[in-house]
Amino acid sequence: MTQVPERIAQTSASWLNGDVVDEASWCERLADDAREQLERIVASVGELPPEAMSAELLPRSGALVEATARWRAKLSDGRGFVLVRGLDATASAEALARRFVVLGLYLGVPVPQNLRGELLTHVRDTGADPSLPSTRLYTTRAEQDFHTDGADIIGLTCRRTARRGGESRIASSSRIVSEIQRTRPDLYPVLFEDFPWHYQEEGLGPFVLTRPIVSVAAQTPAGARLNTFFIPWYIRRSQELPDAPRLSAAQEEAIAMIEALANDPRFHLDMTFEPGDVQWLKNAAILHKRTAYEDHDAPEDKRHLLRLWLRADDFVDGDAQLRGGITEGLTR
Repeated sequence: MTQVPERIAQTSASWLNGDVVDEASWCERLADDAREQLERIVASVGELPPEAMSAELLPRSGALVEATARWRAKLSDGRGFVLVRGLDATASAEALARRFVVLGLYLGVPVPQNLRGELLTHVRDTGADPSLPSTRLYTTRAEQDFHTDGADIIGLTCRRTARRGGESRIASSSRIVSEIQRTRPDLYPVLFEDFPWHYQEEGLGPFVLTRPIVSVAAQTPAGARLNTFFIPWYIRRSQELPDAPRLSAAQEEAIAMIEALANDPRFHLDMTFEPGDVQWLKNAAILHKRTAYEDHDAPEDKRHLLRLWLRADDFVDGDAQLRGGITEGLTR
């Protein structure tokens, strides 16, 4: 078990739905001068693949630089999330990817999202079976319950929406942990115990990781800054492997309580994406889910999002193991 703090720092990222009902506090539209600078940058990189772009290619002043610095401050020291509207999503997926990666490079460094080393992934239904352990749920239309990803910052941009469903829902993990500490002090220390995690990708055998759901990233005069890492189906699937440690009844109850609180309307915020929207989340502080969706029939109309995982070493509540993304080191 990692250290169990008596006092949790209550930052701006510890919020309830009632604290974030004003959309203007977390949603903004890309201004014309910032969009113009973005287009100039994209034109300057030509046909360079998005994965080959780097921060060294970017200007360090201008309207876009000021806008992305503002978003980064909201992630680092604010509510932990921001939605930006107005990215041009009418062109090709490759053109949208270049715009998206430029924005991401102002926030952090892209890291791998799978063991194949992909830095930019496509979030869409591939027809994969969501019941298979090797299936990543973002490649299906199935609901993804509340969870976190890897890295420090998670970015999504919307190219096309579904016919119905596919809404984004987010919740403050630190507020949920504080609520468990307040109402179930018997379960609160359980969150800091080691849990078994099942991980598998297509073509590879499964392996088991062990780590807590909640860990102390930093101690401050205001209390502990927490990092939450929570993928409940990975934890539950570990029990299918005979060599995985068994979950205790208290651990199972703790998982269920996180899910119940996150799905309580008092604790979460719903967002409906539009084409050209970009959502940035601070992974240590925000749980997110995606509702199931019904897609369009024509391939050219089907729901399509792009995703980035970004490393931000200055985020004090980040985690050294997680912020580097998914690498071979996780299997050892």
